[in-house]
Amino acid sequence: MEIFAYFASALIGISLGLIGGGGSILTVPVMVYLFGVSPLLATSYSLFIVGSTSLVGAIQNFRNGFVKVKTALMFGAASISTVFLTRKFLIPSIPKHLFYIGSFEVTENIMTMVLFAILMLTAAVAMIRDNDSLEKEPVPAKPAGLFTLLLYGVAIGLATGLLGAGGGFLLIPTLVLLVGLPMKEAVGTSLLIIALNSLIGFTGDLGHFTINWFFLLKITGIAIAGIIIGGLINKKIPGASLKKGFGWFVMLMGLYILTKELFLN
Repeated sequence: MEIFAYFASALIGISLGLIGGGGSILTVPVMVYLFGVSPLLATSYSLFIVGSTSLVGAIQNFRNGFVKVKTALMFGAASISTVFLTRKFLIPSIPKHLFYIGSFEVTENIMTMVLFAILMLTAAVAMIRDNDSLEKEPVPAKPAGLFTLLLYGVAIGLATGLLGAGGGFLLIPTLVLLVGLPMKEAVGTSLLIIALNSLIGFTGDLGHFTINWFFLLKITGIAIAGIIIGGLINKKIPGASLKKGFGWFVMLMGLYILTKELFLN
């Protein structure tokens, strides 16, 4: 089981290198179900792992000219501040025991995993559906206004802050359809936004959790090695051909988590 857990950690990075996103959605389930980390702490670890791994991916894309730094900073401002405030103030205020549905007690841990499963299912649908239209028409007829971009930034920041997922499956369509970036630039720019969101959000957790730094850095190193491997494989295997298969895998994982948390606890 431990060997499988480390392999799954590498898969987080490999998927980021292959398809430019989606891998971060695996981090929390890997932490919770394979390494036995509590769900809330797992979201914190996920921020660090996803942030560090995405930063490596962003640097690789920057060297290839696929990162719009100004766009990342402007769009990311709202999401970055939202992630930090969520981790610093909202997460510590969530009670351990939330409410009852009949005799079923909904705890903080159950709610975290159920919301995460819903996020996984949403991500899976985004990966499975045909995204050819995004690649054929990357520039919208009329770019979105500042208020709309801020609203999207806050929403993505809130999801990242609460659940520790990078949100690349939300960011990439937003950057293509609302900002008007070509697909390759949207992927590279989204990695920089994810890195900033996640790493700055993680700083909001400092003092709230006891961090096992040796474990965290070890898993992060494995995930970073994975994204480098994924980037090399991507030169030989088109990531688009793997995206739908990975999406179905994520959907099955999401359904498993919902079933386990709601019916098998």
